[in-house]
Amino acid sequence: MSDSSLTAGSTSVRDLAVAARASVLSLKRSSHEARNQFLFALANGLRDQTEAVEAANAIDLAAAHAAGLAPAMLDRLRLDAARIKAMAVDVEHVASLPDPLAQRFDLRALPNGLIAHKRRVPLGVLGVIYESRPNVTIDVAALAIKTGNAAVLRGGKESISSNRILMQIARAALVIAGLPSGALQFVDTIDRGATLELLKLDDLVDLIIPRGGAGLHAFCRRESRIPVVTGGIGICHLYVDASANLERALNVVRNAKVQRPTVCNALDTVLVNARVANDFVLALAEQLSQDGVEFRCDAASLDILRPLNVGASAAGDEDFDTEWLGLTLGIRVVDNAEAAMAHIEAHSSGHSDGILTEDPAQAEDFLARIDSAAVYWNASTRFTDGAELGLGAEVAVSTQRLHARGPMGLSELTSYKWVIEGDYHVRA
Repeated sequence: MSDSSLTAGSTSVRDLAVAARASVLSLKRSSHEARNQFLFALANGLRDQTEAVEAANAIDLAAAHAAGLAPAMLDRLRLDAARIKAMAVDVEHVASLPDPLAQRFDLRALPNGLIAHKRRVPLGVLGVIYESRPNVTIDVAALAIKTGNAAVLRGGKESISSNRILMQIARAALVIAGLPSGALQFVDTIDRGATLELLKLDDLVDLIIPRGGAGLHAFCRRESRIPVVTGGIGICHLYVDASANLERALNVVRNAKVQRPTVCNALDTVLVNARVANDFVLALAEQLSQDGVEFRCDAASLDILRPLNVGASAAGDEDFDTEWLGLTLGIRVVDNAEAAMAHIEAHSSGHSDGILTEDPAQAEDFLARIDSAAVYWNASTRFTDGAELGLGAEVAVSTQRLHARGPMGLSELTSYKWVIEGDYHVRA
């Protein structure tokens, strides 16, 4: 069977990409007002069809329960009325942001009289491959159209019913806004071969954005003929320095671990300076055990916790290289900031890492040395999020260096071109 014979419903994946590509010129020429009209229509559609979305999501949740999906994945899959409302609010926030395609920058008047500047332009067609989170469908739709991009979306089998209705709402919003309905395409099949086919369409798709586990990212890097932006795998750390305000540090660590433990910016390992370890590790375990957190400890922290009945056990060989996505926290006692940074450099996925300290010089050294997509001083790792950082929504969190890094909002879904204006200039 050839790639082109793999089908999404009755339409091949190539045909979906052809339709998306055909909309690119119209999107480039579209007005900011039309693209915002799409976003308002999308938000209204989510509100109007909340019950229908919940019903479709219930089908996915029932199948996921039956299949024994892990609690973290079930949480990512779930869409209730509050989450749907939040999605609509996020879409409207994207509409409130300036037009990314109106940006002109690096203006320079050259000695020969030429005027040159850079102008933001869409990337073209995005191929987004994601697993159980159906809200990604709306995030991608909103950010792609706002930036004048088309998109081909390949969701996971766990969320197929949810994604179908969300895509129906999004495509109806395109029609309301007078934009080409082909700009958003959904690969409506659970056939895994469709993902491989999408990855080979380098003549039609400009960028692949995977959102999911390490296996999905490795598969895309290995198989794609198209540039791939990888990230979203969070093995996140906070280092508690000897100078930290321990009471306030405890609150930050708790927020980073417990506020929503199933997401990529949740805390996985806390590193504690040996000078404050006894007091801080005891207080941390007493507090977080009430939230249901279990602990994977190095020898020093396990010794501290032996008198307590808090679900502490010795860390295994792979535990400090694990993205927990749940109520498990690694604890390690370190001699100093140098040892903490060495641990982070050895075990971090390059997503989000931070220091809690009252010493500005120590903080600056940490921020300069730790080369993660987001680095923090006295703040929770949970802020690595497009909405929290003022980007509106995000299409992914990139942990690589090219072409985007961290939460990928509007600017990260554009490129630029040089525009040069002359007076019939010729080069001498």
